Amino acid sequence: MRNDLWLQERFNKIWETLFTDIERKNNVLVKFKGRWKNKFGHIRLLKDKSSEIVINSLFKNEKIPEFIIDLTLAHELVHYSHGFNSPLERKHKHPHKGNIVNKDLAKRGFGEMLRKEKDFIKKDWPLLFKNLHPSYKPKRIRLFRFF
Repeated sequence: MRNDLWLQERFNKIWETLFTDIERKNNVLVKFKGRWKNKFGHIRLLKDKSSEIVINSLFKNEKIPEFIIDLTLAHELVHYSHGFNSPLERKHKHPHKGNIVNKDLAKRGFGEMLRKEKDFIKKDWPLLFKNLHPSYKPKRIRLFRFF
């Protein structure tokens, strides 16, 4: 069953096997939260100086391939390693400029997963999202406002 404990264990395994060069300088919490269409996860720094990595809670469903969860965890861990929302020294001015996250992921062996993720997002995710979150209604954007 996919729950927060399963997610934390998966995250720790990824860190211990593929990110051994990155020092864990603070407490890093990992949990499922939110149901987003266009976001798989994010990292933020909490008031107590812990880092929190949040993964789309729709990914609890077994229909979501595990490699998507692993890649999302690794993506957020790259942000941590680059000093974004972590106590580590910031390596870049912007978190995604120059495709730095994907380049780092590819160096760490995630190249094939990145290719599969692209395919998943294009072909599978729209229908899966619709099935997993049938009550979703996109926010309506008003272009003009009269009074």
